[in-house]
Amino acid sequence: MKEPLLADDAFLADVQTARVEPGVRVWWLGQSSFLIQFEGHHLVVDPYLSDSLTREYAETDRPHVRITRRVIAPERLSFVDAVLVTHGHGDHLDEETLKAIGAPVLCPSRIVDVARERSGVEPIGLAEGEAAGIGNFQIEAVPAVHHGDHSVGYVITAGDRRIYHSGDTMWVDPGVDGVDLAIVPINGKLGNVDAVEAARLAHQAGAKLAVPCHFDMFEFNTTTPDEFVAECERLGQPYRVLQNGEQLSVG
Repeated sequence: MKEPLLADDAFLADVQTARVEPGVRVWWLGQSSFLIQFEGHHLVVDPYLSDSLTREYAETDRPHVRITRRVIAPERLSFVDAVLVTHGHGDHLDEETLKAIGAPVLCPSRIVDVARERSGVEPIGLAEGEAAGIGNFQIEAVPAVHHGDHSVGYVITAGDRRIYHSGDTMWVDPGVDGVDLAIVPINGKLGNVDAVEAARLAHQAGAKLAVPCHFDMFEFNTTTPDEFVAECERLGQPYRVLQNGEQLSVG
Protein backbone atom coordinates (compact mmCIF):
# COMPACT_ATOMS: atom_id res chain seq x y z
CA MET A 1 0.00 0.00 0.00
CA LYS A 2 1.26 3.49 -0.87
CA GLU A 3 2.05 5.93 1.91
CA PRO A 4 0.83 9.55 1.79
CA LEU A 5 3.46 12.25 1.63
CA LEU A 6 2.14 13.52 4.98
CA ALA A 7 -0.33 11.79 7.27
CA ASP A 8 -1.77 11.96 10.77
CA ASP A 9 0.22 14.24 13.13
CA ALA A 10 2.64 15.36 10.40
CA PHE A 11 -0.24 16.32 8.13
CA LEU A 12 -2.00 18.32 10.85
CA ALA A 13 1.26 20.05 11.75
CA ASP A 14 1.60 21.15 8.12
CA VAL A 15 -1.97 22.52 8.14
CA GLN A 16 -1.38 24.31 11.43
CA THR A 17 1.89 25.89 10.26
CA ALA A 18 0.20 27.20 7.12
CA ARG A 19 -2.55 28.93 9.12
CA VAL A 20 -0.35 31.92 9.89
CA GLU A 21 0.86 32.33 6.31
CA PRO A 22 -0.97 34.48 3.75
CA GLY A 23 -2.67 33.03 0.70
CA VAL A 24 -4.80 30.03 -0.24
CA ARG A 25 -3.60 26.46 0.22
CA VAL A 26 -5.01 23.06 -0.65
CA TRP A 27 -4.07 19.53 0.39
CA TRP A 28 -5.06 16.39 -1.48
CA LEU A 29 -6.71 13.93 0.90
CA GLY A 30 -7.15 11.18 -1.69
CA GLN A 31 -9.73 10.36 -4.40
CA SER A 32 -11.57 13.67 -5.01
CA SER A 33 -11.11 15.05 -1.51
CA PHE A 34 -9.25 18.31 -0.89
CA LEU A 35 -8.80 20.48 2.19
CA ILE A 36 -8.80 24.20 1.35
CA GLN A 37 -7.41 26.82 3.73
CA PHE A 38 -7.69 30.61 3.64
CA GLU A 39 -7.09 33.08 6.46
CA GLY A 40 -7.55 30.45 9.14
CA HIS A 41 -10.77 29.07 7.66
CA HIS A 42 -11.14 25.66 6.05
CA LEU A 43 -13.37 23.76 3.64
CA VAL A 44 -13.13 20.11 2.70
CA VAL A 45 -14.55 18.82 -0.59
CA ASP A 46 -15.85 15.25 -1.11
CA PRO A 47 -14.10 13.67 1.88
CA TYR A 48 -13.78 9.89 1.92
CA LEU A 49 -11.72 9.12 5.02
CA SER A 50 -13.02 5.73 6.11
CA ASP A 51 -12.94 2.15 4.87
CA SER A 52 -16.73 1.88 4.59
CA LEU A 53 -16.69 0.96 0.88
CA THR A 54 -13.95 -1.62 1.36
CA ARG A 55 -16.16 -3.36 3.91
CA GLU A 56 -19.36 -2.91 1.90
CA TYR A 57 -17.99 -4.40 -1.32
CA ALA A 58 -15.61 -7.00 0.15
CA GLU A 59 -17.67 -10.03 -0.94
CA THR A 60 -18.77 -8.67 -4.34
CA ASP A 61 -17.35 -8.78 -7.87
CA ARG A 62 -16.10 -5.20 -7.40
CA PRO A 63 -14.01 -5.18 -4.20
CA HIS A 64 -12.86 -1.70 -3.18
CA VAL A 65 -9.27 -2.52 -2.26
CA ARG A 66 -7.34 0.54 -1.10
CA ILE A 67 -4.14 1.57 -2.89
CA THR A 68 -3.08 4.44 -0.61
CA ARG A 69 -3.29 4.66 3.18
CA ARG A 70 -5.67 7.22 4.66
CA VAL A 71 -4.19 10.68 5.20
CA ILE A 72 -6.11 11.58 8.34
CA ALA A 73 -8.90 10.27 10.54
CA PRO A 74 -12.04 12.33 9.82
CA GLU A 75 -12.67 13.31 13.44
CA ARG A 76 -9.35 15.18 13.37
CA LEU A 77 -10.86 17.55 10.77
CA SER A 78 -13.50 18.82 13.19
CA PHE A 79 -12.03 22.33 12.76
CA VAL A 80 -13.34 22.73 9.19
CA ASP A 81 -16.02 25.35 8.55
CA ALA A 82 -17.99 23.22 6.06
CA VAL A 83 -17.97 20.15 3.86
CA LEU A 84 -18.80 20.47 0.16
CA VAL A 85 -20.28 17.38 -1.50
CA THR A 86 -20.55 17.16 -5.29
CA HIS A 87 -22.86 14.11 -5.53
CA GLY A 88 -24.21 11.13 -3.66
CA HIS A 89 -21.76 8.30 -4.39
CA GLY A 90 -20.18 6.73 -1.32
CA ASP A 91 -16.63 7.89 -2.03
CA HIS A 92 -17.89 11.50 -2.03
CA LEU A 93 -20.80 11.39 0.43
CA ASP A 94 -19.57 8.99 3.09
CA GLU A 95 -21.64 8.65 6.25
CA GLU A 96 -18.75 7.62 8.51
CA THR A 97 -16.61 10.54 7.35
CA LEU A 98 -19.33 13.21 7.47
CA LYS A 99 -20.59 12.26 10.94
CA ALA A 100 -17.04 12.18 12.31
CA ILE A 101 -16.22 15.65 10.92
CA GLY A 102 -19.54 17.07 12.13
CA ALA A 103 -19.40 20.26 10.06
CA PRO A 104 -22.16 21.96 8.04
CA VAL A 105 -22.70 20.33 4.63
CA LEU A 106 -23.32 21.94 1.23
CA CYS A 107 -24.59 19.61 -1.49
CA PRO A 108 -26.59 19.53 -4.72
CA SER A 109 -30.18 20.51 -3.97
CA ARG A 110 -31.51 17.20 -5.33
CA ILE A 111 -29.63 15.09 -2.76
CA VAL A 112 -30.45 17.06 0.38
CA ASP A 113 -32.43 14.16 1.86
CA VAL A 114 -29.65 11.58 1.51
CA ALA A 115 -27.05 14.13 2.65
CA ARG A 116 -29.12 14.81 5.77
CA GLU A 117 -29.37 11.09 6.50
CA ARG A 118 -25.67 10.42 6.06
CA SER A 119 -24.31 13.56 7.75
CA GLY A 120 -26.71 13.96 10.66
CA VAL A 121 -26.99 17.72 9.97
CA GLU A 122 -29.36 19.86 7.92
CA PRO A 123 -27.56 20.45 4.60
CA ILE A 124 -27.55 23.57 2.48
CA GLY A 125 -28.71 22.56 -1.00
CA LEU A 126 -27.39 24.39 -4.05
CA ALA A 127 -28.66 24.10 -7.61
CA GLU A 128 -26.52 25.10 -10.58
CA GLY A 129 -25.89 28.84 -10.50
CA GLU A 130 -26.72 29.22 -6.82
CA ALA A 131 -24.14 30.40 -4.30
CA ALA A 132 -23.54 30.49 -0.56
CA GLY A 133 -21.03 32.10 1.75
CA ILE A 134 -19.20 30.05 4.37
CA GLY A 135 -16.70 31.87 6.58
CA ASN A 136 -14.53 33.85 4.20
CA PHE A 137 -15.31 31.58 1.23
CA GLN A 138 -17.88 32.08 -1.51
CA ILE A 139 -19.12 28.85 -3.10
CA GLU A 140 -21.01 28.64 -6.40
CA ALA A 141 -22.49 25.42 -7.80
CA VAL A 142 -21.69 24.89 -11.49
CA PRO A 143 -22.72 22.19 -14.01
CA ALA A 144 -21.49 18.59 -13.85
CA VAL A 145 -22.72 15.54 -15.75
CA HIS A 146 -22.65 12.50 -13.48
CA HIS A 147 -25.22 10.47 -11.57
CA GLY A 148 -28.14 11.88 -13.55
CA ASP A 149 -28.97 15.47 -12.62
CA HIS A 150 -27.91 15.02 -9.01
CA SER A 151 -24.33 16.36 -9.37
CA VAL A 152 -22.61 19.72 -9.37
CA GLY A 153 -19.11 21.12 -9.49
CA TYR A 154 -18.04 24.09 -7.40
CA VAL A 155 -16.19 27.34 -7.93
CA ILE A 156 -14.73 28.36 -4.58
CA THR A 157 -13.62 31.98 -4.22
CA ALA A 158 -11.14 32.82 -1.47
CA GLY A 159 -9.97 36.40 -1.56
CA ASP A 160 -8.73 37.00 -5.11
CA ARG A 161 -8.27 33.27 -5.87
CA ARG A 162 -10.79 31.00 -7.58
CA ILE A 163 -10.72 27.19 -7.45
CA TYR A 164 -12.83 25.02 -9.76
CA HIS A 165 -13.53 21.54 -8.43
CA SER A 166 -15.39 19.69 -11.17
CA GLY A 167 -16.60 16.82 -8.99
CA ASP A 168 -17.16 13.60 -10.90
CA THR A 169 -18.22 14.49 -14.43
CA MET A 170 -18.31 13.56 -18.06
CA TRP A 171 -17.41 16.29 -20.56
CA VAL A 172 -19.24 19.48 -19.63
CA ASP A 173 -19.02 23.22 -20.12
CA PRO A 174 -18.90 24.44 -16.52
CA GLY A 175 -19.36 28.03 -17.59
CA VAL A 176 -16.24 29.20 -15.76
CA ASP A 177 -13.09 30.84 -17.05
CA GLY A 178 -9.84 32.19 -15.69
CA VAL A 179 -9.68 30.10 -12.52
CA ASP A 180 -6.45 29.86 -10.57
CA LEU A 181 -6.79 26.12 -10.02
CA ALA A 182 -8.85 23.40 -11.71
CA ILE A 183 -9.23 20.04 -9.96
CA VAL A 184 -10.42 17.35 -12.37
CA PRO A 185 -10.92 13.53 -12.28
CA ILE A 186 -8.86 11.34 -14.60
CA ASN A 187 -10.05 7.76 -13.97
CA GLY A 188 -12.04 7.66 -17.23
CA LYS A 189 -14.70 5.21 -16.07
CA LEU A 190 -17.93 5.04 -14.08
CA GLY A 191 -19.10 8.35 -15.51
CA ASN A 192 -15.91 10.39 -15.50
CA VAL A 193 -13.73 12.03 -18.11
CA ASP A 194 -10.48 10.27 -18.91
CA ALA A 195 -7.04 11.78 -18.41
CA VAL A 196 -6.89 13.49 -21.81
CA GLU A 197 -10.40 14.92 -21.49
CA ALA A 198 -9.60 16.08 -17.95
CA ALA A 199 -6.63 18.09 -19.18
CA ARG A 200 -8.84 19.66 -21.84
CA LEU A 201 -11.54 20.46 -19.29
CA ALA A 202 -9.04 22.31 -17.11
CA HIS A 203 -7.73 24.11 -20.19
CA GLN A 204 -11.26 25.10 -21.21
CA ALA A 205 -11.75 26.60 -17.75
CA GLY A 206 -8.72 28.81 -18.33
CA ALA A 207 -6.95 27.29 -15.37
CA LYS A 208 -3.62 28.76 -14.34
CA LEU A 209 -2.88 25.33 -12.85
CA ALA A 210 -4.53 21.92 -13.30
CA VAL A 211 -4.44 19.15 -10.69
CA PRO A 212 -5.69 15.60 -11.37
CA CYS A 213 -7.65 13.52 -8.88
CA HIS A 214 -9.77 10.36 -8.61
CA PHE A 215 -6.90 7.88 -8.86
CA ASP A 216 -4.73 5.89 -6.43
CA MET A 217 -7.66 5.12 -4.11
CA PHE A 218 -9.12 1.78 -5.27
CA GLU A 219 -7.50 -0.95 -7.35
CA PHE A 220 -10.51 -1.43 -9.62
CA ASN A 221 -10.97 2.28 -10.42
CA THR A 222 -7.68 4.03 -10.99
CA THR A 223 -5.21 5.06 -13.67
CA THR A 224 -1.86 6.83 -13.91
CA PRO A 225 -1.53 10.57 -14.52
CA ASP A 226 0.84 10.00 -17.46
CA GLU A 227 -1.70 10.78 -20.20
CA PHE A 228 -2.96 13.79 -18.25
CA VAL A 229 0.58 15.14 -18.02
CA ALA A 230 1.22 14.52 -21.74
CA GLU A 231 -1.98 16.28 -22.80
CA CYS A 232 -1.33 19.24 -20.49
CA GLU A 233 2.11 19.61 -22.00
CA ARG A 234 0.67 19.41 -25.53
CA LEU A 235 -1.89 22.12 -24.66
CA GLY A 236 0.62 24.30 -22.82
CA GLN A 237 -1.55 23.83 -19.73
CA PRO A 238 0.35 24.26 -16.46
CA TYR A 239 -0.21 21.30 -14.14
CA ARG A 240 0.93 19.62 -10.97
CA VAL A 241 0.46 16.04 -9.84
CA LEU A 242 0.10 15.85 -6.08
CA GLN A 243 0.71 13.02 -3.65
CA ASN A 244 -1.87 12.23 -1.00
CA GLY A 245 -1.26 14.57 1.94
CA GLU A 246 0.70 17.08 -0.13
CA GLN A 247 0.20 20.84 0.16
CA LEU A 248 -0.22 23.21 -2.79
CA SER A 249 -0.13 27.02 -2.62
CA VAL A 250 -2.69 28.52 -5.02
CA GLY A 251 -1.44 31.38 -7.12
